[in-house]
Amino acid sequence: MLNRDALSSGAYLQSFNSLPKDLLWTQTQIDASLAQTMEHCPLPVGSDIWVFAYGSLMWNPLFRFEERVIATLGGFHRSFCIRLIAGRASPDRPGRMLSLEPGGKAEGVVLRMPKENLQEELRILWTREMVTGAYNPVWAPYTTRSGHEGHAIAFAADPKQAQYDADSRPSVIAPLIAQASGPMGSNAEYVHNLRRALADCDMKDEYIEALAAELEMVPKP
Repeated sequence: MLNRDALSSGAYLQSFNSLPKDLLWTQTQIDASLAQTMEHCPLPVGSDIWVFAYGSLMWNPLFRFEERVIATLGGFHRSFCIRLIAGRASPDRPGRMLSLEPGGKAEGVVLRMPKENLQEELRILWTREMVTGAYNPVWAPYTTRSGHEGHAIAFAADPKQAQYDADSRPSVIAPLIAQASGPMGSNAEYVHNLRRALADCDMKDEYIEALAAELEMVPKP
């Protein structure tokens, strides 16, 4: 049930009602996180707001945007460091969710949000990303291929959250991802979709390549 209508109506959040109550965030908590992030915006009033897409936001953002530019985020790298029990996994078949961790760099795309209805589009984005509060929304520096620099919203891992797992080595997480599935599809499909989205932008992430190779070696049931 991952679509704009479900995100706007509250149906998306309701679809996670089977999660432990101490794990699932309320819309009030999600809205508070959005407000706090925007209060700390480092940009001048009236500036364009950009979002850094490094996972499924690359191929299925759902919020409206006016421009899409290939960019590199400084100071963070991709990591499947969040334990996953919903969406593309379940309590019986847990998997891993992608995030960002400090250090290195990550190639992806930045999406410029429309100033008209900005709050509505941001709320859709936050409702999608902050179902369990596993992310820490940050303002991070990016550079486009043309050399333009700016700051974008990026959803990084919050190591204080219960879902965080520091060991995200491909050899460790591949067996988990290989067997995980849920209402939104398989966890492995997500990895393949990401690899394809990166290739479409003429990019390659060595961590994702290593994970894809490990998935190929996991014995089929």
